[in-house]
Amino acid sequence: MPFHMKIILAGITALVLSFAATPAVMAIATRIGAIDIPKDSRRVHKEPIPSLGGLAIYVGFVVGVLFFADVTQQIRGILFGSIIIVSIGVLDDIRPLHAILKFVIQIAAALIAVWHGVVLDAFSNPFAFGLSQPVILGSLAIPITMLWIVGITNSVNLIDGLDGLAVGVSTISSIVMLVIALMLSDPNVALIMAVLTGACLGFIPRNFNPAKIFMGDTGALFLGYILACMSILGLFKFYAVVSFVAPFLVLALPFFDTSFAFVRRLLKGKTPWSPDRGHFHHRLLDMGFNQKQAVLILYAVSGVFGLAAIIVARSDEIRTLIWVAALAVAAIIVFLVFRGKKTP
Repeated sequence: MPFHMKIILAGITALVLSFAATPAVMAIATRIGAIDIPKDSRRVHKEPIPSLGGLAIYVGFVVGVLFFADVTQQIRGILFGSIIIVSIGVLDDIRPLHAILKFVIQIAAALIAVWHGVVLDAFSNPFAFGLSQPVILGSLAIPITMLWIVGITNSVNLIDGLDGLAVGVSTISSIVMLVIALMLSDPNVALIMAVLTGACLGFIPRNFNPAKIFMGDTGALFLGYILACMSILGLFKFYAVVSFVAPFLVLALPFFDTSFAFVRRLLKGKTPWSPDRGHFHHRLLDMGFNQKQAVLILYAVSGVFGLAAIIVARSDEIRTLIWVAALAVAAIIVFLVFRGKKTP
């Protein structure tokens, strides 16, 4: 079978499985009481909605990977770690767990991936012009890898505040990583990202506003974990500018949103994991946009950063231009979101 047909078939298989599994997951969530009840101002939905939707994404992804991808030692580690991530997500969706407990279990899942060889041991120096000069991390490799995996895992979870937002942004990130993997001739990463794209697309129809089901921590943590691990295998490992710039561009929206959230909370004397109503999507709502408009705006932002990542991967010579453009876009977004006035 031609490789491009295999890519398409893998994505369609995951899409169909995810789409077909969603109603069953909705029934399970309702039966076991995994319902998201609006209890505070951070939640924008008004009625109780079943959670656990991430299980449908997980089913589509795992089956697709096992059928179509080469399950190497590193991929086995990611799959084993994802079992822990999904398990803790299910428990949290049924009955909220303490943030510290979830954090410890996320570290355990990251360690499993690291133990199987998913390690960020070097990346290019983005400020070194001319020939790429890789930065070797040495003894810092494992700590930095752990920080990246756990950080991105939580970043995707933190942007999951509007119908279809987190799964849509994850879909865009998956497509961008798929394109880059094809450009850099990494067929296995491309296949896995095609599967993840399909699994996300199969869930979006019932998660977009007005949502019939949420993916919950089950899905948000799972997507963040997979994107973090696969970015190490598919982006960071190349000793070119793509190995430093592209991962941050691909995951720019959750990365910046979480970074600002942590700084904001620390400046207010709160713990970094204290919930608040200051995320980008909350700010857009306060500026007068409705849910669909806010989500589409953030899709567009994520898409712009994704295109920048693809351009970086195609040409090492224009990295300075991309850095400036990306930073300018980020600055404009921050200005509009944080300086925007609330509607009366």
